[in-house]
Amino acid sequence: MWDVVSFGLALVLVGFGIVVVALLASADSGRPSVKGAGVIMLGPIPLVFASDSKWASLALVLAIALMLLSILLYVL
Repeated sequence: MWDVVSFGLALVLVGFGIVVVALLASADSGRPSVKGAGVIMLGPIPLVFASDSKWASLALVLAIALMLLSILLYVL
């Protein structure tokens, strides 16, 4: 069990490291234009948020795929 916990903690620390490096790298370039999207799954129901319509449509397609996958796995 401790191996899984250690692996999860290591992944979290690596993620924080990547965020810090990205913030330090973007600090020199002025004000970057950031675009992106995200999906929050509440059970089989997706909540999509995005910075522009292109990313929103991509996130919506991925959310529908996740929703169908979760329903399929629930049925099986």
